[in-house]
Amino acid sequence: MPELTYALSPSKPALQLPAGACDTHVHVFGPGTQFPYAAGRSFTPADAGKHTLFALHRHLGVSRCVIVQSACHGLDNSAVQDAIAAGGGNYLGVALVAADVSDGELARLAGAGFRGVRFNFMRHLAGVRIEDVLALTPRLAAAGLHLQVHFESSLVHTVGRQLQASAVPVVIDHMGRVDARLGAGHADFQALMQLLADQPQFHVKVSGVDRIDSQPPYAQGKPLARLLVERFPTQCLWGTDWPHPNHTHVPDDGLLVDALADIAPTPALRQALLVDNPQRLYRF
Repeated sequence: MPELTYALSPSKPALQLPAGACDTHVHVFGPGTQFPYAAGRSFTPADAGKHTLFALHRHLGVSRCVIVQSACHGLDNSAVQDAIAAGGGNYLGVALVAADVSDGELARLAGAGFRGVRFNFMRHLAGVRIEDVLALTPRLAAAGLHLQVHFESSLVHTVGRQLQASAVPVVIDHMGRVDARLGAGHADFQALMQLLADQPQFHVKVSGVDRIDSQPPYAQGKPLARLLVERFPTQCLWGTDWPHPNHTHVPDDGLLVDALADIAPTPALRQALLVDNPQRLYRF
């Protein structure tokens, strides 16, 4: 049996989230009997379907969500599309596509509630040429879709800079996967902040404090997220990354919500991070 990567009984957060709070980064896995996993997948997850996700969000006080297609389902976005359809208008999606995807498929995805497409530049996931992704962005613009990217922190200096040629807004996952132990002064984190300063159309997800810092309560990761939120209050998004695939430990999603008290320490910052910024980008 695949190892469970999410807590079956996460703690109840003490922090009350603002009305309309959005978790902008989760996945749905299966169930495999209904949505088979891709033959060429790099991992096989335990099932984590839409009903489990919906229950988690009720528990956490989250009312909106963006579901990101997982590599374990390949380019078949059916599991995400099914969850969007069941979400009553409060769940949207980000798809995985090939760089040569047809305009017709982009239009179909946009009509089904997808708001962006994601490309992975991580070593453990299938790669793609940045030149091909950039060539796709004018067609993304025509379909009303943005670009989401997941890369290792060292690539912020190369791929990150090249992405400035994108014809659509760019969302950088998980704080660019910087190493929190290296602190805010490290060249990778400084380059990430410079990208955000140079490009107002760039956004960053302050999800993954538990990925850049493997030790709860993430005392090294939270200050980096807070610095991004305070310096770029209109360009940051937040997510739990449930159900936490390819992880070092099983995070407590209630603890991740409570971390927002440190990451976005004022009601105004939490309103921007959790409500206003997602509304503007994803158009609920």
